[in-house]
Order: sequence, then C-alpha cells, then structure tokens
Amino acid sequence: MEVVVNYVAVLLASVASMIVGFLWYSPMLFGNIWAKLKGYTSQSLKVEQKKMGKYYLISFVLALLTAYLLSHVMMMSLAFYNHGIMQTALSSAFFMWLGFVMPVQVTSQIFGEKKWKLLLIDSGYQLVSLLFMGIVIGLM
Repeated sequence: MEVVVNYVAVLLASVASMIVGFLWYSPMLFGNIWAKLKGYTSQSLKVEQKKMGKYYLISFVLALLTAYLLSHVMMMSLAFYNHGIMQTALSSAFFMWLGFVMPVQVTSQIFGEKKWKLLLIDSGYQLVSLLFMGIVIGLM
C-alpha cells in the first residue's frame, strides 16, 4: 500500500506544534511553573534565551519528523479502518502519545528529576501538540 503524504500539511502541522509550544510554555499558561520546577531564575532564563534560536531550529526539525510520521500513521489507519479523518487524526495522535511519548517521559522522570508536575506539563504539551498536528493534517 502506498501512503501519500501531504508535505504542506506536514509543514503546517509542524508550525502548529511550535505555536502550541510557545503558548504552552509562556507565562500565560505553564511557563512560570515550568521554569520554577526546572530551577530557573529570571537571570538564568535570560542566559538560556540567548541559546534558544538553535534549540527552536532543532525542535522544528523534530516536529517535521513527528508530523511526517503521524501523517503516515493516519493515512495507513484511514485506509485500514475507514473511519472519518478527524477520528483517525485524533485517535492516531493520542495512541502515538500513549504508546511512544508518554512511556518514555515517565521512565525519564522515574530515573531522573522525579518532578511529577514537570512531567504533567511536558507530557501534556506533547499530547496537545500531537492532537493539533493531527487536526492540521486531517484538515488538509
């Protein structure tokens, strides 16, 4: 079975993921709590912000990879199950998060920082990001 990928949708889904991240980690939502849990001060955040351009570029490339793979999973699932596109988009995104993203993040917390609020913020972002990617891909 040949899977057709809409590269414009992949690009737009990646942009959507970045927008969700900017909002999610902004002071309007979880940015202040996240920074406190990470141990950042206002001074150390200023230092880190100078390096962010490189990090955003890497994050965008990884978002492209995620959107591309999500698109593949969605198109294969759509062909196999023949459900509606939005149901396929949301279920594919959710199950990719549940099976691949969340377990890795929980394991990292168990053996790493052990800050469960931080896990909820970061894993919550990944779930919402994947759901938005799925919606964008589904709409295209």
